[in-house]
Amino acid sequence: MLHFDNRFARLPGHFYTRQPPQGIPDPHWVSVNRDAAALLDLDAADFDSPALLAALSGNTVLPGSEPLAMIYSGHQFGHYNPQLGDGRGLLIGEVNGTHGRFDLHLKGAGMTPYSRQGDGRAVLRSSIREYLASEALHALGIPTTRALAITGSHLPVYREEVETAAIVTRLARTHIRFGHFEFFFYTKQHDALKQLADHAIALYFPEFAGQPDQYALFLQQVTHRTASLIAHWQAYGFAHGVLNTDNMSILGETFDFGPYGFLDDYEPGFICNHSDHAGRYAFDQQPGIGLWNLNAFAHALSPLIAIEDLKRILGEYQAVLTQRYATLMRARLGFQQEDAGDQQLLADWLDLMAESKVDYTQCFRSLCDDNQHASLRNDFVQREAFDHWLTRYRARREQEAGSVDEHRMAMQRTNPQYILRNYLAQQAIEKAGHGDFSEVDRLLAVLKNPFDERPGFEAYAEPPPSWGKELQISCSS
Repeated sequence: MLHFDNRFARLPGHFYTRQPPQGIPDPHWVSVNRDAAALLDLDAADFDSPALLAALSGNTVLPGSEPLAMIYSGHQFGHYNPQLGDGRGLLIGEVNGTHGRFDLHLKGAGMTPYSRQGDGRAVLRSSIREYLASEALHALGIPTTRALAITGSHLPVYREEVETAAIVTRLARTHIRFGHFEFFFYTKQHDALKQLADHAIALYFPEFAGQPDQYALFLQQVTHRTASLIAHWQAYGFAHGVLNTDNMSILGETFDFGPYGFLDDYEPGFICNHSDHAGRYAFDQQPGIGLWNLNAFAHALSPLIAIEDLKRILGEYQAVLTQRYATLMRARLGFQQEDAGDQQLLADWLDLMAESKVDYTQCFRSLCDDNQHASLRNDFVQREAFDHWLTRYRARREQEAGSVDEHRMAMQRTNPQYILRNYLAQQAIEKAGHGDFSEVDRLLAVLKNPFDERPGFEAYAEPPPSWGKELQISCSS
């Protein structure tokens, strides 16, 4: 069924603890992601088999699988926490398929030595949120882990209230985090730190292996990928919510979804995590936090890299992020060529949007079509300022090759019609809580094609109702 080649499991035992998953009783499928399944060479018949349901609900171990809980540490809300690790998840193996290699990870598979005071479980609510978010980001072209399936159970799990257990099966090219390196640095296991760096380079950056400056090149790649990832988040209005270093992938993929949120009204200081009282992880703070986390990662690599190289590489972060963000936003405005005035034009547009708190996604989508500019104007408080900006925008657009219709179609390919709004996820969660999983699948289908207008799905593109803007999302899962 699946072909495993578990390279992380070949590392010595101090990198993890081997243990089988603790399954959920009487499991059932909540949703299966056929696109992700194809990455592992799985087809529909495989999901008709009770064997796969048993394995992805933690009740059996697949042949070739070597379940293990990884050990790591990290900085959480700016403070170092030495007691982390996979507390409710297990890396069950690395699948080697025709579409590449992917870690297969069960999130919610029971207690491990790193569970601290936790029960090792995930709830249906958070599992649905991660499942939908990872696929929504992927469809937008944002680097991310993927989600294969959700299995559910009537097993009660106690959070703020009693919920039911679920397991989401996550796919990732790696589960190695910044926090892995921090653990071995702060515990002064520098030989293990070097071994982990060698492992990561050999598997994910083989072009650097054996070079005299391989560790510096490794840090540089992680720095550039992280900068590019956060540029994508800022361009598409995604707030992660918990940017701790243990939630940062060395491959620059969106990792560990918790109280995330896409912007509804454009508020640069948007805080999606109601536990983040100081706003450390607010939307507009993400670029700076990305660099903060990279500094922590670089500090962990300091036994391997000269201080001058650490400073030089970290100094590249801002330029990479700025350039990538500018390219993405230029495309969202419909410009292919760079112009000296583009940065100011964009800044003025975002200022207008913030002043009027217009819907971030819908505003850019309406900008694509000249026929919608009149109605878009009504969303702005300062309409004369909007008119002035629109005149400048159209004059700039005329510098580009192509007709108005060609620009509209190009812009619609970069400005989504649909995003995963929190209230849409909440509606799917509430139905799933009553045993109706159809809205999870329906919403997934919409999010997989975010740029295409779909008759009958117009409601999914609407801004949220007032209650939908007031949802409180926490870290609990």
